[in-house]
Amino acid sequence: MAKKKGLTDKENILQLISAASREVERPIFFAILIIILAYLPIFTLQRVEGRLFSPMAWTVAFALFGALIVSLTVVPVLCAYFMKGELKEWHNPIVHQLEVRYRKALVWSLEQRQVVIGFAAVCLMCTLFLFFGGPIGSEFLPHLDEGSIWVRGTLPMSSSYEMADEVVKKARDVFMKYPEVPVTVCQLGRPDDGTDATGFFNTECFVDLKAHSEWRREFKTKERLIEAMDHDLKNIPGVVWNFSQPISDNVEEMMSGVKGELVVKVFGDSLPLINEKANQIKGILEQVRGIRDVGVFSELGQPNVNIYVNRDKISRYGLNISDVQDVIETAVGGKVASQILDGEKRFDLVVRYQSQYRDTIEHIRRILVTTPDGFKIPLEELSDIKVEEGASMIYREGNSRYAAVKFSVRERDLGGTIYDAQAKVKRRVLLPPGYHLEWAGEFESERRAEARLAIVIPLTIVAIFLVLYIMFRSLKWASIVVTNVLVSRIGGALALFLTGTNFSVSSGIGFLAVFGVSVQTGVLLVSYINQMRLKGLSIREAIVEGACLRLRPIMMTALVATFGLLPAALSHAIGSDSQRPMAIVIVGGLVTDLVIAFFLLPTLYLWFAKKGDLDEDVIPETGK
Repeated sequence: MAKKKGLTDKENILQLISAASREVERPIFFAILIIILAYLPIFTLQRVEGRLFSPMAWTVAFALFGALIVSLTVVPVLCAYFMKGELKEWHNPIVHQLEVRYRKALVWSLEQRQVVIGFAAVCLMCTLFLFFGGPIGSEFLPHLDEGSIWVRGTLPMSSSYEMADEVVKKARDVFMKYPEVPVTVCQLGRPDDGTDATGFFNTECFVDLKAHSEWRREFKTKERLIEAMDHDLKNIPGVVWNFSQPISDNVEEMMSGVKGELVVKVFGDSLPLINEKANQIKGILEQVRGIRDVGVFSELGQPNVNIYVNRDKISRYGLNISDVQDVIETAVGGKVASQILDGEKRFDLVVRYQSQYRDTIEHIRRILVTTPDGFKIPLEELSDIKVEEGASMIYREGNSRYAAVKFSVRERDLGGTIYDAQAKVKRRVLLPPGYHLEWAGEFESERRAEARLAIVIPLTIVAIFLVLYIMFRSLKWASIVVTNVLVSRIGGALALFLTGTNFSVSSGIGFLAVFGVSVQTGVLLVSYINQMRLKGLSIREAIVEGACLRLRPIMMTALVATFGLLPAALSHAIGSDSQRPMAIVIVGGLVTDLVIAFFLLPTLYLWFAKKGDLDEDVIPETGK
């Protein structure tokens, strides 16, 4: 800005600061507003994902709002205070060379518009293929490495304490033979407070792990260590093992309602039928690639002694059903005969046979029933006594019985594995009327989050488009910015694909963050190109000059964010699992966004811009 005659240096500086502030205030305001809007889907997340990521969204929103206020008020004041005397601009030789090379490349891209547009179309198709064609898997949330393993063993329902104790000792020996395991703690049965209704058939072991740097080379990942343990545990017959982590296990049990990471529930009325279908589903799931630790929470399997009183036989002796039932109740279960008073306390006096006369089925057969004539008839002469399989525990949900098939997914993405399993189960398992399946656990949460985001994200894009239209008062400029943003998603998709990271809620939030930054880049470029045109430059000259002048500030902003998140994207330490996918997407997205935005957006601008399509009331001329 040239120095005006009759004004002091201070007055010229103030005019310069004022003009610069007016030049950027409108683009900055709308750019920050759009970034806050891009985080809108995060505010709608529920349950686990909402608790994890909504604090970050609130923090970013308030930080951006504060940055907007400071940049429009405090920063100009500080500039006026510190910018004194003659100002000299230092040209960085590296940045200067970048600008020179970029100018040449931009001129070429504007002349070869078909090539740039074709490349952008290929990038968009590649993005769609990576997400919907299968190369990038999906999951709910990245599995946070807790530095330990939680192993659950399911024994037959009729297992005794002695049998379960032997299994636990063998399992503990298996875990402790690994140098990577310093401590193993196992628990058997239900807790003393009775909050977990289970029996001796359930065993749980906490397996602590040393730091990964102390592991042997053959175990590069935790999954390989689990595979080795699982192989050794299979030598213990009759037990189904399931591997998880202490915190994850509690969360998964809370989501699915049973002790398993993922569950298929078979709902119906008949216990034998739903157990039959559950075992059929178990056989199918064992054939699906990626599914491990398959087991059935069988409701049947508890041996019961059933006594069927023969009405014809008891009628010959003048007995009633109640007479025989009273004898059985008194002999086996016990019957209240009287009460004992101890001050204000009362205790029932229960009479029943001693244990040596009722603890086996043969003793029960020899229980004597007295007829009205005074004869003693053995119980086996009056009834049929059988040992039959019965229900040990009946699972209910929504006023309906169900049998559960639990399983885990390892070495494959969750979404692809479940879709594959659902297709096979639907094709091979036929359910009678009134029976149905439900897939619960982590996959259910993923479907719920996807369904909500599928509604909120399009609404957010529409809201951002409306804000762009309000800013530019033109559908043309708003459409150019949105088109550039959609094409720029190729960077985040490639970053996920090259690193073998699944798409999850965490990586989705990374895309939202890059989306906001990409819109900001587009807003600044289009606004500055429009300002160059209002100064009298032609469309092509305004594009080249505006893009070159905005190269350094936009590039520096993107590189600062990229280098700041690079350690998080490369980290594999404990606790980094939840933030790494988000950082990978942001780093990859910002890098490609720089390249695509500075070539595709100017090309689109040149393609659609016409003389006389600017509204001078909306974008005032600056610097006069």
